[in-house]
Amino acid sequence: MMQWLKKNRTAVIAVLLTALFFAANSLLLLRDFYYLPMLPLAGMVLLLFVLRMEHALLAMALFTPFAVDFAFFPGMELSMPVEPMMILFTLMFLFRVLASGQYDSRLLRHPVSIAVLASLLWMFVTSCLSELPAVSFKYLAARLWFVIPFFYACAQMFRDPQRIRQFFWCYAIGLIAVVALATAKTVGNFSDLQTLHRVMRPFYNDHTAYGCVIALFLPATFYFIFSRGSRGWARLLFLALFALLVVGLFFSYCRAAWLSILGAIGVYVLIRLGVKVKWMVLLFGLGVGVFFAYQSDVLYKLGKNHQDSSYDLAGQIKSISNISTDASNLERLNRWASAIRMWKEEPVLGCGPGTYQFLYAGHQRSYQLSTISTNSGNRGNAHSEYIGPMTEQGIPGVLLVVCVFMATFATGVRVYRTAADPQVRRTALAFTLSLLTYYIHGMFNNFLDTDKLSVPFWAFTAVIVALDVYSEKEGASPKTLPEEVTP
Repeated sequence: MMQWLKKNRTAVIAVLLTALFFAANSLLLLRDFYYLPMLPLAGMVLLLFVLRMEHALLAMALFTPFAVDFAFFPGMELSMPVEPMMILFTLMFLFRVLASGQYDSRLLRHPVSIAVLASLLWMFVTSCLSELPAVSFKYLAARLWFVIPFFYACAQMFRDPQRIRQFFWCYAIGLIAVVALATAKTVGNFSDLQTLHRVMRPFYNDHTAYGCVIALFLPATFYFIFSRGSRGWARLLFLALFALLVVGLFFSYCRAAWLSILGAIGVYVLIRLGVKVKWMVLLFGLGVGVFFAYQSDVLYKLGKNHQDSSYDLAGQIKSISNISTDASNLERLNRWASAIRMWKEEPVLGCGPGTYQFLYAGHQRSYQLSTISTNSGNRGNAHSEYIGPMTEQGIPGVLLVVCVFMATFATGVRVYRTAADPQVRRTALAFTLSLLTYYIHGMFNNFLDTDKLSVPFWAFTAVIVALDVYSEKEGASPKTLPEEVTP
């Protein structure tokens, strides 16, 4: 007996530990303690992060669409299970890079990377001077565990073009399940617009974030249908994904997402016509200038529109310009007006990152309130990726956000026009147009403080940077890539 035990000591120890785990687990479950069963999974995740960090990035992309918010303590809410994984990955990635000193310096010197670093640095400065420092530093910490894994780590991982497709599919698999479920729940509820705005819960908080992420994936999905690497079943899968996303976008009833797709199509035409980036920026600036020059006449015309949001497509489109009775539009204008009043008090430093929703109530005006207005700050923030940073981080904050967006857009267009490999060129154009949908949507909503949009947004930005750094340009001599470093 003793000889058998010595010979099979490892198996015996494993069986005893398993039995002990099940016994302890059963006892704790009877006492309503549910965390012990997560320990083996946590151990597997930790092992994955240590041995295969690239696979950890893909796993986080896969889990993100299914993540749900969970409050551990009052005032401490994390998106489970992905945000703890992001925190762990960020710490391990920084430790590995600092300990080994192995990170491609060309990625750090890239204009987009410099703009991102400058934005984070200014966010730190404004957090130190924030009206609510604890809120601002929590906001900054969340931005770090979004940016470091999905921009800096992904940029190095995407030196292998196959990783781009793998990352895309990992997030898309989860998105497919959510869109299919939301679409199924939509059937039979066409007459109840409020229900239609909630069918994507609990995975996406509302229809605007849901529509935004679908719009973000549509241009890239369309490209993959005709990509050289998509043949046979792969092409059919991308075609099915595109059709499902179109249906999901339609039933999202998100007007900003619809407009972002139309805007991306318009910019695509300009790019194909060979219009330079500076002229596109000038054209956009001219449009903004004309609006402000004639804003009184424009607002008067818009005020005569009384078409509210509707499940009818024509009615929903008409309601886009209704600023007289549509509650969603009125509340957005109320939030913008409150944000501008707050910005005027601190035009350079702002009130602090992430603090708008806790401070704006006192800056509202009774004549601007809508039926969905609130003083508790529980219905989102400034509803703009531009006005929000301006209020919270001052003029430098919004300028740095614009720099990140413009540097990425200009880089994507440049790669499309100069890359030697046609596939690299088309990939750059597709992901540039995908990101453009967010830049346009960002005028009406902001979601970069959530994992649902930050994960694909920063990863798609990393795609543009990686394609620029690692692809050959027309007329250039072949470059020698440095020794590969696994993130």
